[in-house]
Amino acid sequence: MIENRIFVTKSFMPPYEKYIEAIKPLWDTHWITNMGIYHNELETRLKSYLKVKELSLMVNGHMALELAIQAYGFKEGSEIITTPFTFISTTHAIVRNGLTPVFCDVKLEDGTIDENKIEELITDKTVAIVPVHVYGNLCNVEVIENVAKKHDLKVIYDAAHAFGIEKGDIGVGNYGDVSVFSFHATKVFNTIEGGAVVCAERSMYDRLYNLKNFGIRGEELVEEVGANAKMNEFSAIMGLCNLDYIDEVINKRKERYRLYIKHLKKIKGIRVLNTILPNERFNYAYLPIVVEEEYGISRDELSVYLRKNNVYARKYFYPLTVEQECYKGVYSDDSLNNSRYLSNRVLVLPLYAELQEDLICEICDLIKSAKTSEL
Repeated sequence: MIENRIFVTKSFMPPYEKYIEAIKPLWDTHWITNMGIYHNELETRLKSYLKVKELSLMVNGHMALELAIQAYGFKEGSEIITTPFTFISTTHAIVRNGLTPVFCDVKLEDGTIDENKIEELITDKTVAIVPVHVYGNLCNVEVIENVAKKHDLKVIYDAAHAFGIEKGDIGVGNYGDVSVFSFHATKVFNTIEGGAVVCAERSMYDRLYNLKNFGIRGEELVEEVGANAKMNEFSAIMGLCNLDYIDEVINKRKERYRLYIKHLKKIKGIRVLNTILPNERFNYAYLPIVVEEEYGISRDELSVYLRKNNVYARKYFYPLTVEQECYKGVYSDDSLNNSRYLSNRVLVLPLYAELQEDLICEICDLIKSAKTSEL
């Protein structure tokens, strides 16, 4: 048994002294929120790193997605095509805008939305598509763009898992009308809590500014009804500090990912779900495995065995969002066979920059031995 518990991720934090030194000026200015200098600096630096034109910081990834959808002012009751194989936030953001999610199945090879099944779900109520770059696996952005243009639909990418990924020399945030990132503590890049919407048009940036700041445009001017989704200065400074280390973090994750692959490819019935495309800069955010039938025991049995040995892998995503208690029986869940297959078989293994390589070998040994052990 592994001595100490290993969780699926571990938040990266900069050296303590670096962060403490960076936040000292806040005690002089007392400007700790409301788009301070560090908030603005982080927006600028992230635009450069992600290679996007406009970027609006948010308090978290969920509000980023919710406000991105709200910004288009879709008529209540309109339909948005999305995937059930995602974190619950994706569906919540649609529903909380008074819109109806229409669920499209995913592809078995990478868990992303099946671009060839989108068009058959389009009705006269459809206004947008919300695809998800699952585990950093990129959706088929070209086909989705063609479908959207043909039917005059908006494309809002949930890119929570895709920070820093590039296709060729193009940052992933340049696809679709907008893309939404999460900077939650569990992500490759974090601001403790945080998120962002990226877009190409300044008019969208201005609209998002209103929505995240009560619609306030001056001391005595409120232009429209808005929420409070601003990022504070402590989070922004954490982001600035972490951005100094992000390439090092991704490289360390890459090394550990490759060590996993070296061992896992020898285990019959275990398939790694990531698909890294040619000429792609990947972020190694997750290591999802599919526990196939030929492995000998189920995903759930493997999960229990690993936990008995202090390895806290995650059934991510299970249940499907359409099968969660709050949505069960509310929306159509037909023709989601691939989504259910993956939901019942995917297990995300621990992966983070500080994970010791000998522990990765031990985790792989546990996976090798699980089917022959007494569960």
